[in-house]
Amino acid sequence: PIMWQNYIEVLSVAPILRWLSNTFIVTVSATLGTLISSSMVGFGFARLRFPGRGFLFGLLLATMMLPGIVTMIPTFILFKTINWLDTFLPLIVPSYFGGGAYNIFLVRQFYLTIPTDFDDAARIDGANNWTIWLRIMLPLNAPVLTAIGIFSFVGHWNEFMGPLIYLFTEEKKTLALGLRGFVDPYLASYHLNMAAAFYLTLPMIIIFFFGQRYFLKGVVMTGITGR
Repeated sequence: PIMWQNYIEVLSVAPILRWLSNTFIVTVSATLGTLISSSMVGFGFARLRFPGRGFLFGLLLATMMLPGIVTMIPTFILFKTINWLDTFLPLIVPSYFGGGAYNIFLVRQFYLTIPTDFDDAARIDGANNWTIWLRIMLPLNAPVLTAIGIFSFVGHWNEFMGPLIYLFTEEKKTLALGLRGFVDPYLASYHLNMAAAFYLTLPMIIIFFFGQRYFLKGVVMTGITGR
């Protein structure tokens, strides 16, 4: 029979709700930053004309081949210098500076499939670049942003290394980090461990169940244009 009391008991032996709250704050904030910044940067690479655009985009793609371990120590030193350790800021703020090279690439590829006639018609009506991005490009980009949002949400929700490096106190831990300390190698509480893991996986199941159609549509719509 299903033992429902395990899901209630685990809440009394570990601060699961606190960890869930912290994880939601970090994940939602970082995902929002990823969507905004990647959409804006992708629009710049796809529509704006400026010197060195091709070189900068190639340099951006080159960062995808750079292992994260290479920048881990310099990034830690930077956040330590500005007193951001044991806060959520190191896990959130970087998402507002581009949102990742892969996400920018997806957005740019989709923007390239949109005819420039939309831009020209908007400029005739007096629209500037900001208005074109906000009123025209952003609504058309909804399927791709949905796919990026799912990618980002899942990645930040399950992230372990970042919280392990930057979060120290118990009240600041995320769920993934908290579950690591919750597992006791000397006490085989498998029923509680599995119940705690359920709280970690349930949001992912719900999001993918409702967003699967938009996720697949967004990935398909970012087909390579060759430009």
